[in-house]
Amino acid sequence: MVKAQMKIQQMAFMLIAVTLLFAFAGIFVLSMKLSGLKNSATMLEQENAMLLVTKLANSPEFSCGESFGGNDKTNCIDIDKAMILKENIAKYSNFWGVSDIEIRKIYPAENRDVQCTINNYPDCNLITLFSTSGAGYDSSNFVSLCRKERAENGGFYDKCELGKLSVRYVEK
Repeated sequence: MVKAQMKIQQMAFMLIAVTLLFAFAGIFVLSMKLSGLKNSATMLEQENAMLLVTKLANSPEFSCGESFGGNDKTNCIDIDKAMILKENIAKYSNFWGVSDIEIRKIYPAENRDVQCTINNYPDCNLITLFSTSGAGYDSSNFVSLCRKERAENGGFYDKCELGKLSVRYVEK
C-alpha cells in the first residue's frame, strides 16, 4: 500500500514537472513572437514616416502646384503657403498625425538658425510647424523651397532654394 502511494506521488510530481516545462516553453515562444511583433511595429512606423514626408511635400497645403513654371513640380514646397499655414496651425494639429514638422532652408547656407515669423520672412531659414518633446521616428527628404520674389523692375520672379522637410512621430 505504501509502495502504491509512493508511485502515485511520483507520478503526480512528474505530471507537475512536465506541465511546468511546457508552460515555460510556451512563455518563451510567446515572448519571442511578441518581440518580433514590436520590431515589426517599429519598422512600420519608420516606413510610414518616410512615406508621409513625400506625401506631405506634395500635399495641397505645401505643394507648389502649377504656380512655379506652369507644370506640377514634385517635392516642391511653396514657402509662402507654409508661412500662412504656420500662422493657422491650430486647425491642423491632428490632421497629419505627426508630432513635428520642420522645414529648413539648406542652400544658400546660413550661419545660425533663424525661426521664421511674419516679421522676418523671408530672411530666415527654419519653419517649425509642430514641435513636441519625446523620442520618436524621424524622417526627412530634400525639397525645393519656392516663393515669389519682387524684382527690381517691379515685377515678380520665382525664387527656389534647396531645403529639407523633416517629420517626426512620437513613440506611443
